[in-house]
Amino acid sequence: MNSEVSPVFLPDTNPLEVTVLVFSGASLMCVASTIDPMRAANRVSGSTLFTWKIVSLDGEPAMMTCGLPIAVSGSFDTSEKGGMLLVIGGFGTSDIARTTFTANLRRAVHNYQMIGGIEAGSWLLGRAGLLAGRKATTHWEDMEEFTAEFADSDVRPDRYVIDGPVFTSGGASPTFDLMLHLIRSRYGMSVALDVASVFIYDEAHTSSDAQPLVSLGRLDDVHPKLAGAIRLMEAHIDAPLTVGAIARRCGLSARSLEKIFARAVGEGPGRYYLRLRLKVARRLITDTRSPLADIAARTGFSSAAAFTRTFRNFEGKPPSAFRPNH
Repeated sequence: MNSEVSPVFLPDTNPLEVTVLVFSGASLMCVASTIDPMRAANRVSGSTLFTWKIVSLDGEPAMMTCGLPIAVSGSFDTSEKGGMLLVIGGFGTSDIARTTFTANLRRAVHNYQMIGGIEAGSWLLGRAGLLAGRKATTHWEDMEEFTAEFADSDVRPDRYVIDGPVFTSGGASPTFDLMLHLIRSRYGMSVALDVASVFIYDEAHTSSDAQPLVSLGRLDDVHPKLAGAIRLMEAHIDAPLTVGAIARRCGLSARSLEKIFARAVGEGPGRYYLRLRLKVARRLITDTRSPLADIAARTGFSSAAAFTRTFRNFEGKPPSAFRPNH
């Protein structure tokens, strides 16, 4: 974390004024993870620790990916002042980031003690030049493209990153962690624990915990060897390990690992590993313009031909059929 600490994260009994700017295409869970911890903090403390308002770019309700509209109190006003500005983006945010909004965002940032980009909101902060020279993160699906576009930032695979007056968060669950950290920093551990208890939430993470490709939930407790094997797989997508090598690193025989996967997952580790690589490949095909040869290399295939053949066997269609506007 940068040595420059925002006053927002220092002990303070005064209410924090928060503006939440929501874009259509955002996740309802990201919005809830942002607002509900503040609501709960007010409730459990019996006082007003947070005040907030939800706005959109044009003052119209923001439509979430699940089809539900989020009511807003008005349009984003760059002249207003507050303690924290939170920008929640999602699908389509990359296009918005190329409009004059980024210039407005640069002007507005001086009116807040803290500005945060949540999920695709980090792209807006980056396009506005607010991440230059700072540590940052975004959702794991966009990490490689985000790193390439914002080469002047120190992009990390962390759940959330706070760097001075700017923070970025990778998604809904990391945002909940971040809000708990904010509550704990300002109002104390007791309030933060009470808020976590409201949501029966006991999986708090540190900011630097890596975002996984596969969310294992409590699998670490139930099947620690299986969890370890999956973590090894997702860490070696571009240069796949053999099943034997994975088993040895987990302290197992290959036969034991096969049995664990068959019992818990319903398929062998080799097939699961291949599906995981193809899942990453499919996302790169649909969400980026990377050539198929590059995608093949990034997902551990020796050639584009081998990749295409394997992909077709699993998906029933060639990779090119999944390109947008195909």
